[in-house]
Amino acid sequence: MKTTFLLALGMLLLGVTAQAQNREIYTNPQFSTIAKDHKTLAILPFKAIIKLRPKQMEQYTPEEYSEMLKQEGLAVQSAMHSYFLKRKGQHEFFVDFQDVNTTNAILAKNGVTDENITSFTPQELAGMLGVDGVVGGTLNTDKPMSDGAAIAMNVLVGFSGPTNSGKCTININDGASGALLWKYEKSLSRDLGSDTNSIINAMMRKASRKFPYNKM
Repeated sequence: MKTTFLLALGMLLLGVTAQAQNREIYTNPQFSTIAKDHKTLAILPFKAIIKLRPKQMEQYTPEEYSEMLKQEGLAVQSAMHSYFLKRKGQHEFFVDFQDVNTTNAILAKNGVTDENITSFTPQELAGMLGVDGVVGGTLNTDKPMSDGAAIAMNVLVGFSGPTNSGKCTININDGASGALLWKYEKSLSRDLGSDTNSIINAMMRKASRKFPYNKM
C-alpha cells in the first residue's frame, strides 16, 4: 500500500515537473496556418529592466539609467539578430530577418522610441516595418549585461561575475492579426553565461528544437 502510494506520488511529481518545463515554451496551435506565408520577421529592441541596488541607483541620474536600459535592449536585439543570421546561414529557417539597423531607422522615422514602443500594436509595428511578423520581449536582470549598457553608465567595475537572477522573455507575433505565435521564457542562471550574446545563444540553443520557423 505504501509502495503504491509513493509510486503514484512520484508519477504525479514527474508530471507536474514536465508541465512546468513545457510552459517555458508556447507555440500557437494554429502556427502552421497563420505563418505559412511568412517571409520576413523584424526583431524589435527589447525592453530591459535592470534592478540595481538602492546605493547603485543613487549614483546615476534618471537620464543615465534610461540610457542604460535603452542600450541593454539594443544589445539583446543585436544578439538575437546575430543568432538568427547564423542559423539562417546554415539553412535552418524558412524566413529571413530584417537588418536591425533598417528596423531601428524605420522605427525612429515613425516616432517609435524605447519609451513608447509598447503603445503600438504588433500589427502597427509590422505594417510600418513591412514585415510578416515581429520578434520582441523583455530582459529582466540585476546588472548590466552588455558593454554598451555598462559604458552608458560609466560602470566597468562593480558588476562583474555571472548573473544568477532575472528572466528573459521572447515573443513572436503575427504581423497581420497580432496573434502570439511563439513565446519563450527562461530564468537566467550561471550556466547561460554573463553577457548578452552568450545568454541569448544559450537560451536559443535550448529552445532550438521547438523554434517554429525551423525547416522540416
